[in-house]
Amino acid sequence: MVSPTPGSPAQTAHIKLDQFLKHRCLAQSGGEAKLLILNGGIAVNGVVETRRGRKLIAGDQVTVGDLVLEVQAHEVKAVPQ
Repeated sequence: MVSPTPGSPAQTAHIKLDQFLKHRCLAQSGGEAKLLILNGGIAVNGVVETRRGRKLIAGDQVTVGDLVLEVQAHEVKAVPQ
């Protein structure tokens, strides 16, 4: 099997929404992140998001209440698709 080259369509850099919330200390655990997301308390790029596995890329904006956070390049990692 040939590994995808960096930057190819077969490889994207992302972080899942629930992981992002934990990374930014907006949720103490995966369970807490899940409840926050499922209750409609999170918006991604202005749209309410209820999928905890939503893939975020650098530049996405995550809104929690009045707090708006931008996903930074160092927070995402390349994962083969």
